[in-house]
Amino acid sequence: MQLTMTIDGKKYRVDVEVEEGEEVRLAESYPTTTVQGGPSPMAGMPMAAPAPVTGAPPGGVAAGSDKICRSPIAGVVFKVVAQVGQHLEVNDLLVVLEAMKMETNITAHMSGKVEKILVSVGEAVQPGQAIAEFE
Repeated sequence: MQLTMTIDGKKYRVDVEVEEGEEVRLAESYPTTTVQGGPSPMAGMPMAAPAPVTGAPPGGVAAGSDKICRSPIAGVVFKVVAQVGQHLEVNDLLVVLEAMKMETNITAHMSGKVEKILVSVGEAVQPGQAIAEFE
């Protein structure tokens, strides 16, 4: 089974082996909810470090774009603080998400002018979904 993981802001696609008879449940965002596994022909073999993922992540914006601010968690947009055309510095507040009755501040990961706000109040967002785009 292949999974995509994000570590220190870099996405990696990894192969995961499932032992015979073991059941694996995936998050609702994955198309398959249950996977049954058998013995792997690769068991016991050394594995190389995973390669970074290329292609489009959730939200349809290219993965290599450093100008995209993405949601680190699933939640509902509680407040949109930043405005299109506003110049932000690193760690300036962009959006406030609500998840599990807690508010989470989503801040700018770079300095620059906000080109687009891609979410609105009340909208549900998923991890990795684009929230804002910088020029």
